[in-house]
Amino acid sequence: MIASNYQQQYLKTKVETASPGDLTLLLYEELYRKLNMAKSHLQKEQHIEMSERIDGARAILYELLGTLNFDYAIANDLRDLYQFYLGKLNEFVIKKQPDLLDPVIEFAKGFAETWKQAVQISRSGKGN
Repeated sequence: MIASNYQQQYLKTKVETASPGDLTLLLYEELYRKLNMAKSHLQKEQHIEMSERIDGARAILYELLGTLNFDYAIANDLRDLYQFYLGKLNEFVIKKQPDLLDPVIEFAKGFAETWKQAVQISRSGKGN
């Protein structure tokens, strides 16, 4: 078995055994990774690879949208944020200007860091 198969199996197991909080963290981290890769591919004029990463980032944002629980008021704010950043991705695809990805990358990075802290607090029991 080659290394990428081991990585895929590891990721599959990680996702299948993760808590909802961990899954959300994985989504934010993967969003951040895909956006950085998309920017790098654009700078290298690798447009197909860039488009694949942007499509993956969009899929993550749509997944996050689909998991919102509107019993909580914050869900409306998150929906608006996700839709805003989907619009930014669309603008990036049209204009192909690397700096248009910067606010989306910062959003993904910030939410990944915040969510990681929330998961750690939840695990420690200090959030109760």
